[in-house]
Amino acid sequence: MDNFIVSARKYRPTTFSSVVGQEHITSTLKNAIKTGQVAQAFLFCGPRGVGKTTCARILAKALNCNHLTENYEPCNECESCQAFNKSASFNVYELDAASNNSVEDIRELVNQVRISPIGAKYKVYIIDEVHMLSPSAFNAFLKTLEEPPAYAKFIMATTEKHKIIPTILSRCQVYDFKRIQEIDIVNHLKYVAQSENVTADDDSLRIVAAKADGALRDALSIFDQLVSFSGNNITYQSTIANLNVLDVDNYFKMVDYLFSEDPTQFLLLFNDILSKGFDAQHFISGLASHFRNLLMAQNIATIPLMEVSETIKAKFAKQAQALDKNLLLRAVDLTNNCDFNYKASNNKRLSVEICLMQIHANYIFVKNRANAAFVRQPRG
Repeated sequence: MDNFIVSARKYRPTTFSSVVGQEHITSTLKNAIKTGQVAQAFLFCGPRGVGKTTCARILAKALNCNHLTENYEPCNECESCQAFNKSASFNVYELDAASNNSVEDIRELVNQVRISPIGAKYKVYIIDEVHMLSPSAFNAFLKTLEEPPAYAKFIMATTEKHKIIPTILSRCQVYDFKRIQEIDIVNHLKYVAQSENVTADDDSLRIVAAKADGALRDALSIFDQLVSFSGNNITYQSTIANLNVLDVDNYFKMVDYLFSEDPTQFLLLFNDILSKGFDAQHFISGLASHFRNLLMAQNIATIPLMEVSETIKAKFAKQAQALDKNLLLRAVDLTNNCDFNYKASNNKRLSVEICLMQIHANYIFVKNRANAAFVRQPRG
């Protein structure tokens, strides 16, 4: 059996241009290399799975590349790049601060800094999860970080910037990585699927992107899971079944029931959703997002703000045409408050049911008032 390589490793970017969704970071790093103004220490901050460690490795490789491309990318062909790609470079040292966070670990690193690079211009030290260092380890690191040898570069990465002491922050160039947009994740998943001869529709990939919550690594892990579940043909139904995601059609039905005369159908649908094992807070949070998308669909200028496929956008536009904007605003407010107060409620199911009944009652009140106003109009 061949050794399986997860997609997050197999398709890890090897150049700045292949990094997804962090153009503001990669362009700045390339310009620093171009002008020769490379800082002595960098701090990469941001959520998990957005490319911090990947960018650190690409920067480390580019600093010692013997034949940078015209766009100041590592060539991946010279001796230095080849050694790095094989994890055999003597000039790049990686430290996982989550498991090596003591003073002794930092003192060992400081001792290594005194050794000049071998056959290269720089020695690069990548410290991942740097916020895990103990206070004494940070203090042991300060002097070296402030006045390192000219050949030493430090690249630190963290998901918790607020835990880094100010004296460390003041000695670094700080780069804030952002969550990757769903459309960028979807486009990258399309590329991976095509490379792996996997068929996947847009709706499936958008569910994966939404589930990943801005983390490309998580999206690729979910993609591998779906391939294991569905084979080389990933469908919308198989995706929601495997990921236990509530089908968007349930939300369209719920809205139809809430804005109708029948006071029971929306409660029966909610009961059916719970009986299938879905969490009530997950449902009410999704319903709030659904009402938000309906508001966006009422104005052609805000339709692009909906991160859904074109097919689903058309369904939102059709449903939104029949709904009053003020009713939708009230529904968004009620569902959002229900979601916010959900954990504090002792009877969680009842709190969601009350929210649904309030939305329905508001619709009935507005409709009856409109009918009464129509009846009072003078006949002429």
